[in-house]
Amino acid sequence: MQDTMAAIIPCHYCSCPLSLKCSLKSSQKAQLHNKLDEKLFPLKECAISLALAVGLVTEMPFVDWSPNAYAANPAMTDLSVLISGPPIKDPGALLRYALPIDNKAIREVQKPLEDITDSLKVAGVKALDSVERNVRQASRALEQGKSLIISGLAESKKDHGMELLDKLQTGMDELQQIVEGRNRDAVATKQKELLNFVGSVEEDMVGGFPYEVPEEYQSMPVLKGRATVDMKVKVKENPNIDECVFRIILDGYNAPVTAGNFLDLVERHFYDGMEIQRADGFVVQTGDPEGPAEGFIDPSTEKTRTIPLEIMVNGEKSPFYGDNFGGSWFIQGSNKASIQCFWNNGHGQRRV
Repeated sequence: MQDTMAAIIPCHYCSCPLSLKCSLKSSQKAQLHNKLDEKLFPLKECAISLALAVGLVTEMPFVDWSPNAYAANPAMTDLSVLISGPPIKDPGALLRYALPIDNKAIREVQKPLEDITDSLKVAGVKALDSVERNVRQASRALEQGKSLIISGLAESKKDHGMELLDKLQTGMDELQQIVEGRNRDAVATKQKELLNFVGSVEEDMVGGFPYEVPEEYQSMPVLKGRATVDMKVKVKENPNIDECVFRIILDGYNAPVTAGNFLDLVERHFYDGMEIQRADGFVVQTGDPEGPAEGFIDPSTEKTRTIPLEIMVNGEKSPFYGDNFGGSWFIQGSNKASIQCFWNNGHGQRRV
């Protein structure tokens, strides 16, 4: 990937095979396709993470930007994904499902709370009947699975996790009271609070970085965990907007090299003052500096930095890596929760 932005590609609740055409080595490709053949890829919770999830998206279009990054915790020539079910579009849900944990009990608490979003799509107070079922299911799952959830907490984070579980239980009781009082307007706020507790409990299950980055990429910037980047944007065309902010969550658990590269360039101020090269209501794209360079020139090599294709597939312990490539990634977003990712290597645009 060359020095622009990328996004997590959600593929939750899908039940058909994942078709990949990419630059993986033959042995890697055979291994991946064998996995697909074995499982027919019946993914209920699949997130192919290329680089980052957008935690908050604000106004578009925009022109200048100057990011400020801080750590929250210590590609592809052709890709087609077949999706038979609705993808998860909520950025927070994507981040929760993408955590490297394997604890069925906490996921059984999480899912009905996530499903409240769909329940609220029903008009009027009728939605509260479905919400009430969601809350009862989540409460029952927490009661029955609490010991398994606690056993899944990292030892160093166990006390904090247990405190969060108590807050979660209290919050679900409060949500039940909201539903019984037929206060539909208060449901979404309380749901968000409860899902934040769930996400924090799941983070407390991650005791360390879950795998080793291949030796050939260890000299590159690597993010072992997650980091948050606030991208400040000045809008020239709209005098009513002085400045807006994109909040971007870099997911190093699923793409440590790709996320590490992006964070490194932010910390080097590579993007400071750079104009958005394209903002036409269809995509927002940047990362091409002025002059002949087509990306970041690494001072240690005096060459354009490229990084390998990096794909995390659900059920695998670590990402698949392919050949280095140039080109640019850019994000399309028609609203706060809908993101599409594209790649262009100069030989035609590919949509992910």
